[in-house]
Amino acid sequence: MTDHTTEEPALPDADENRRQVLYWRLLARLFDHEEQATLESASLAVVEDLGLPPALLDPQASVDAIVQRHPELAAEFDGLMVPEPDEDDRDRAAEVRRAALVSKVLLNVFTTGSGTVTAGQLARWQSDAGWLERALGCKPGELRGGRGAGRGAGGGRGAGGGVSPTGTGAGFPTPDLGTLIPAIGPELGALEADLVKRMHLREVLADPQLAAQLTPSMSLIEQLLRDKNNLSGVALANAKALIRRFVDEVAEVLRTQVEKASVGTLDRSIPPKRVFRNLDVDRTIWKNLTNWDPEEERLYVDRLYYRHTVRKTTPQRLIVVVDQSGSMVDSMVNCTILASIFAGLPKVDVHLIAYDTQALDLTPWVNDPFETLLRTNLGGGTDGTVAMALAQPKIAEPRNTVVVWISDFYEWRSEPLFESMAAIHRSGAKFIPVGSVTSSGRGSVNPWFRDRFKDLGTPVISGHIRKLVHELKTFLA
Repeated sequence: MTDHTTEEPALPDADENRRQVLYWRLLARLFDHEEQATLESASLAVVEDLGLPPALLDPQASVDAIVQRHPELAAEFDGLMVPEPDEDDRDRAAEVRRAALVSKVLLNVFTTGSGTVTAGQLARWQSDAGWLERALGCKPGELRGGRGAGRGAGGGRGAGGGVSPTGTGAGFPTPDLGTLIPAIGPELGALEADLVKRMHLREVLADPQLAAQLTPSMSLIEQLLRDKNNLSGVALANAKALIRRFVDEVAEVLRTQVEKASVGTLDRSIPPKRVFRNLDVDRTIWKNLTNWDPEEERLYVDRLYYRHTVRKTTPQRLIVVVDQSGSMVDSMVNCTILASIFAGLPKVDVHLIAYDTQALDLTPWVNDPFETLLRTNLGGGTDGTVAMALAQPKIAEPRNTVVVWISDFYEWRSEPLFESMAAIHRSGAKFIPVGSVTSSGRGSVNPWFRDRFKDLGTPVISGHIRKLVHELKTFLA
């Protein structure tokens, strides 16, 4: 009797064994860091048999260096870990080759060692992390910056669930790529932050050539802001240049989000400007249809109609209070930039206060996030009552005021601070507590405050900065 049951074809024993050798070496290197002679020699034999360069097994060789010597491999690294629709029909021998390339990328990114890190080592890691992002179907820097999940999370080739992006086959987990990519971004950011902390940053900044190799990132900006008072001369100039580059990059992204929706409704009490760009062609034709001359086949226009573009805007006051303690660096940078963007909108009066155990009114510099950040002092404890003392006198017209308070709310004097926040809410001002306005949406909030804000009817916004942008646009409209 013939069995017609359809089963996935088994890997040939030789190919299966060779692939397992490569992945066992990967696991041994990740968790032990000691060279396993048997696995190393077996992996070398597999790599050479595949016609791949032995440098793939060299921990000191970057992916960039390998691709420069073997440019034909660049195409193989791109989308390497993105499953394809015809994955089941792939030549199984090719999976062994794929395993060798995947192992190289993962080892270079996730084995960062210990001790002091040079600028060159950081640059090499960032380059390798970029190759991992490309292997996952994203743009280099996309996951580390948290600016989106890229092609793999929503629309890239083969983004379907249940297929292993690494092609590990039986015996290995098969995560959905849409789940894997958002999870791996924060981990890459944490690795990069650790590398930056291990650098002799002052010496690197003092060397223009080394400083030029640095890529602005949130972790690097945090280090620069913490150490800026100890820098001078060339080092300080290079630090400022890196901060300004990062600020400009983030501002471009946030400005796009803010400008997606206009502030205010159309004000029809003000006559429209009679300029060509405001001409309402459809309405003009419709209103003049009675002047159509069928013999001449011509429409005579008695009156032109124009669109209203002026919007009603009530003067609004936006008070942003930001916790500048060490755990809120990402929020400090994002909200400083966001405040400057809203300060540029018509009839929006923006005030900015930063605090830890002391409070600083940064309103005079709110239009320049670069200068604002240079005046912050990251770190220290947290006492929101000192910031509240500066914020409350600024609430002149509660109905036209919104107070955005960004913190993880792990406070020294919780009860009096919450009572002051509840009083602002009861006064008629809009109070928006924000637990996290990071690019990645990562963060934690004191459960004591979270529960009380919920009972007050002002739940904590925690997540991507787009949530805060939406809340502010809704209030200011």
